[in-house]
Amino acid sequence: MSLAERSAREQLLANAAAAVERCRKCAIGASRTRSVYGEGDPCAALMVVGEGPGENEDLQGRPFVGRAGELLDRMLLGIGLPREDVYICNTVKCRPTVADDAGRLRNRAPDAYEMANCRSYLEEQIAIVHPRAILALGAPAAKSFLGPTFSITKQRGQWFEGPRGIPLIATFHPAYLLRMTGGELNAVKRLVWEDLKKVRAKLEEAPPPASEAEVVQGELFG
Repeated sequence: MSLAERSAREQLLANAAAAVERCRKCAIGASRTRSVYGEGDPCAALMVVGEGPGENEDLQGRPFVGRAGELLDRMLLGIGLPREDVYICNTVKCRPTVADDAGRLRNRAPDAYEMANCRSYLEEQIAIVHPRAILALGAPAAKSFLGPTFSITKQRGQWFEGPRGIPLIATFHPAYLLRMTGGELNAVKRLVWEDLKKVRAKLEEAPPPASEAEVVQGELFG
């Protein structure tokens, strides 16, 4: 990847992030503190997609920066991928919230309307970065790609054809692991580790022929 191509991708992502910052298609666009577009290597081989920003992400404008983010960083390092070598984003770019009985805002999963409104932003990110593999974290993220019948417990760890023909695999969300304890936690950690090893193996496969890469570059920079 040339410096010119990397710079062009960075600019495209920056322009898209600015558009997201202005977006008010959903109510959560008005209730959020900051939009959380995504971050990482614009030429990353792996894109990680979660469901939506939480409280810490909303405050900092960065994806996966709380305890779940710290665990994700360790998961990626376990397969030899520093966070800065990966591109990380979410299906929605603003924090979905619901008020509890005391009026405090709590995290919730994004609804179908919010995910549909943000879909073009996610698809644009995928087109710009054009990773060699996509890792979906948790059921909502996986269902956004694979449909409502996807079962994270039964179908995680399997490769599917994702957007633009990119291989896609799903595993449990780091926040799910943080809620578990004891033997149950150890069992799920083993499953996640098996999934991560499959990601590493996929990335170690030979990259696509140069002719295919040139087609993608032409779409973006032609």
